[in-house]
Amino acid sequence: MVQRATILASDPSASRTGQLLTEAFARIRTENEVREVFPDAVLAEVDEQLRRPDLPERDETAVELVTIDPPGSMDLDQAMHIERDGEGFRVRYAIADVPAFLLEGGALDAETRLRGQTIYCPDTRVPLHPPRLSEEAASLLPDRVRPAYVWDIRLTATGKRDTADLYRAMVRSRRRYDYQEVQDAVDAGTAEETLMLLREVGELRIRREVERGGASLPMPEQEVGRDDEGGEYRLSLRPQLAAEDWNAQVSLLAGMVAGQIMLDGGLGILRTMPEPDDGAVHRFRREVRALGSEWPAGMPYGEFLRTLDRSDPSHLAVVSAATALFRGAGYTAFDGELPAPQDRLQAAIAAPYAHVTAPLRRLVDRFGLAVCEALTARREVPSWAREALAGLPEVMAGTDRRARAVDRACIAAVEAAVLADRVGEDLEAVVVEAVSGGRVAVQLREPPVSDVAEGEAEPGSVVLVRVERVDVGAAEVDLRVVGPVEES
Repeated sequence: MVQRATILASDPSASRTGQLLTEAFARIRTENEVREVFPDAVLAEVDEQLRRPDLPERDETAVELVTIDPPGSMDLDQAMHIERDGEGFRVRYAIADVPAFLLEGGALDAETRLRGQTIYCPDTRVPLHPPRLSEEAASLLPDRVRPAYVWDIRLTATGKRDTADLYRAMVRSRRRYDYQEVQDAVDAGTAEETLMLLREVGELRIRREVERGGASLPMPEQEVGRDDEGGEYRLSLRPQLAAEDWNAQVSLLAGMVAGQIMLDGGLGILRTMPEPDDGAVHRFRREVRALGSEWPAGMPYGEFLRTLDRSDPSHLAVVSAATALFRGAGYTAFDGELPAPQDRLQAAIAAPYAHVTAPLRRLVDRFGLAVCEALTARREVPSWAREALAGLPEVMAGTDRRARAVDRACIAAVEAAVLADRVGEDLEAVVVEAVSGGRVAVQLREPPVSDVAEGEAEPGSVVLVRVERVDVGAAEVDLRVVGPVEES
């Protein structure tokens, strides 16, 4: 699922608008039946399982792994180490071992199937697992010995997969980085070898992605805060750092390896997505033009997205509009008979792919890891994992719908908050397309809000839009086209 993170950069309790925003987020979670409290039986079972975990015998604590996550993260799913391997590379990618602490068929297992994934809101996150597991016992925190699934992947000098293995082992991360720290250290040339090689491997994998016809969508992070005087709310879009893209390429690599392992073994669950239809592509082309960018004829959309300047607000708006091309994602489970070729691919990645790198935050990864580890070792797949596969697509479809609904509603509330003090103002916008009922979809230039306005105008035209009404608590904004922008 394509999702943009939204964070609050100031204390929402400092103003009435901020209080309304916080209340709106709480209401959104309630309306979407987000399970915010873990039952006592689940917490008691977790405490019991933490006293007797199923730990692997293999010891890889000497491997100097590091983690790279957003600042303040405690649920650390992944740790990596990269080294040169002849002319190529060796990537070891440790993934949190949730089954080591979880009683299959128990209370927590049942609870995670109801939750499906961690739900992210601007003011908080609602975890898939209790924090004592996801932020402590199973998290790959620095200087803590932890069980993990370890992907051991060797790449050629061009970044192509050579060999791959997956096994359980005890590991220890040496350091926790955030993305900005990685970017700064690499740019300054002072980064440790793993981080310098991460850039090299990441760029090689990006090149291979373009060659496959794949597409990555670098969604901006929305940040809403108050101005320097503590007055009205402001909305800004923070572009992804290159370090985030390099890191994502390692995760994609593991997922592609996993997908092929499942297909070779005749058993698994793939993350799939169809190619965007012609209508979605044509609409996106209109939106690109409306937002002042140029998409050359004949250039694949994945390659075009890579040409965008992530520091340019108008280009970030194009990235946001491109989410329409990344729809229809789902899960395909199989046991024995392989899915049809067209049902095996994740179109944006342009390859078979499986979710296997975020088990602390996403339910399906726990099962995918267990399947791949058994297939790689040529052992029988655990019955608890095999028996769950057929039902996982429905479970994950439900949790994805919930997460999308929460995300959309929270974004609407944020956009209402930043317009709360602009009622009566005329703001410049570009018309993206006409919609039903005498309305048009518009993209405000500043603040970068996307919404629907009453009135008619030609797609691609620049208009003035008046903010007629804002209700932060209800996450509602009424806009009206009042006329064209006069050329200077």
